[in-house]
Amino acid sequence: RVFCYKHNVKYLLKILIPLLLVFNSIYSQKVNPENIEIIRDNYGVPHVYSKTDKELAYGLAWVHSEDDFKTIQEAYLAGNSLLSKHIGLRGAPVDFLAQLIQSDEMIDSLYNTIDKGFIDIVDGYAQGINRYAELNPSEVLVKKLFPITPKKMLKYSFLQLFISSEGDRAVRAIFENDFENLNFQRRNELGSNLFSFSTKKTKNGETYMAVNTHQPLDGPTSWYEVHLESEEGTSIIGATFAGAPCILTGSNKNLAWTHTVNRPDKTDVYQLEMVKNSKIKYHFDDKVLKLKKYRGKAYIKILGIPIKVSKKYYSSVYGPTLKNKTGFFSVRTGSLHKVRALEQWWKMNKAKDFKEFYSILEMNEIPGYNIGYADKDDNIFYISNGLIPKRNDKYKWTGVLPGNTSETLWTEYYKTSELPQVINPESGYIYNANHSPFKSTSLDENPNPKDFATNMGFETFDNNRSTRIFELVESYDAINYEAFKTIKYDNKFPTPFNYNFMNINNIMEMNPDDYPEVSDLLKQIQKWDRVTDANSTGAGAYAMFYYTLADKYFYKSYYDRNFSKSLIADCLIEVKNRMIKHFKTTNVKLGDFQKLVRGNKEIPIFGMPDVITAMNASKYKDGKVQVTHGESYIQLVKFSSKGTEIESVISYGSSDHKDSPHYNDQMDIYSKFQTKKMSFDRNYVIKNAKKTYNPE
Repeated sequence: RVFCYKHNVKYLLKILIPLLLVFNSIYSQKVNPENIEIIRDNYGVPHVYSKTDKELAYGLAWVHSEDDFKTIQEAYLAGNSLLSKHIGLRGAPVDFLAQLIQSDEMIDSLYNTIDKGFIDIVDGYAQGINRYAELNPSEVLVKKLFPITPKKMLKYSFLQLFISSEGDRAVRAIFENDFENLNFQRRNELGSNLFSFSTKKTKNGETYMAVNTHQPLDGPTSWYEVHLESEEGTSIIGATFAGAPCILTGSNKNLAWTHTVNRPDKTDVYQLEMVKNSKIKYHFDDKVLKLKKYRGKAYIKILGIPIKVSKKYYSSVYGPTLKNKTGFFSVRTGSLHKVRALEQWWKMNKAKDFKEFYSILEMNEIPGYNIGYADKDDNIFYISNGLIPKRNDKYKWTGVLPGNTSETLWTEYYKTSELPQVINPESGYIYNANHSPFKSTSLDENPNPKDFATNMGFETFDNNRSTRIFELVESYDAINYEAFKTIKYDNKFPTPFNYNFMNINNIMEMNPDDYPEVSDLLKQIQKWDRVTDANSTGAGAYAMFYYTLADKYFYKSYYDRNFSKSLIADCLIEVKNRMIKHFKTTNVKLGDFQKLVRGNKEIPIFGMPDVITAMNASKYKDGKVQVTHGESYIQLVKFSSKGTEIESVISYGSSDHKDSPHYNDQMDIYSKFQTKKMSFDRNYVIKNAKKTYNPE
């Protein structure tokens, strides 16, 4: 009988394995690059055309690899715990984080829940990446990463969405044994804007949508613009991140959407109650449970040679677990239990109307982000989206929670329909600038905070950008396209300043005669019109003051951000010394101090943190700062009787290669508040084509 059993198994395997291989070859059918047409326009932006969506994904992978293969690889290296193999010690924390959240296990366990059609899309993208690597082996950073597979791609998105859910901050708090700053709504001068206007506000039959994200200008979460068209119904213009197989923000022929970062309470930290004299047992209700023990691996480079190192981590019923000097702590957030976010974005790409778009949102797979929307049918919509847990009101959820009871182990989330949202308000507008969802349209049509549990943790504050947008919108009885663009490109602070993380208005109340050392700077700032133009000396003085304050006092004064007049005066003395040292004058224009830099090109640039045209900068050279984060991909959309009209711009250009003419060719129009036309019309695309080819 044993012999017969073994013989039958061998016989079945002999039949099944070839069948499985045949099925796999059909399911993972090779893409024919000849079915893909790539048209590069005047700015090098790729327009990709194909018969199928799978071929389209291959084409997207190909053009993005042509323009920035290095960043795509670094993203996947991070998601697959191989970044330290490439860059050594600097990559080790990311590699460890990717293992701590157990992306391997989660992707494996939930892989079959993903729409098979989307897996086919991801496979097409993987084929494009792998073929590019095969033909360009000198550009491969770490051979072990290849071949890219759908699971490897999903592991990166799993890591990225954990980070966007503030999970990395929770992990850092455990490492540092510092839980004072677990309130995730602290300093927030970066962020993005979104706003839409229906015909109730435009009164001219036109509907407008502003895509205005504020991301890093370079790196894995910087935007890449592309136009995608397939014969299977995909037709979209927008932007995506390195390694993503679809558009993440943009417009199709029917509708447009975009995101801003939101910060409801999505992530919790728990302290376990360990059994006395035990290293892995902990109390949970009336039971004793065991931690699962793991060892994370990373690499450090010594004399250029990668050396493997390891660190222990654990898993409890709550989630990823770490030990510090005061005990064992676990992290729990919704993104650790979902793997279909990219699938949801892909389906949003293909939505035809608001009803379909909303039903896609009800998948509830994207763990965060505000969503703004407009369409050709004159619908506008805003929602503070997210995987928000349904929590027990018995506990305070803003600090470390007891990790010994099922009462704190949430397992359910609020439905999309239960989140703060506004649909087609009578005011004719929606907006968000990373502020409160309860201030997203006119005063009498906002969501009511009393309708939502306080432990959902939604923001309740305004900021400079939200204050200014509201002021501007309300100042117009009707908004035409010119006014729409004026609002988008406004770069003025409101009066008074309305930072949500500090009060700096004392600077406007100081008598210059009382501070003779810095009276000239005080006068400049107090007479300044609050417009952050590159040629403004008032903006220059205030920007230098702001960054000096940020460098020296933000973190020291975390619990007292009502900055005193004496502290402001001390800060201004430092600013004056810096001006004289580096600029030989105390009349410094913003554009002399703040630069947009790409390769050998350096130009003066507008904006500051928390104006609508937001810019955030870091130290550069010779006392100057360089913009690294802020206005990045901008898309302005008009739905009218002519169809869907789009104009856009990006901060640098379409290519990350220094020898490319498109490395920095959009910088000048970007700095002048100008845009370029984008069109779904193939004839227009062909007319402006600079290069047409197939992959390979």
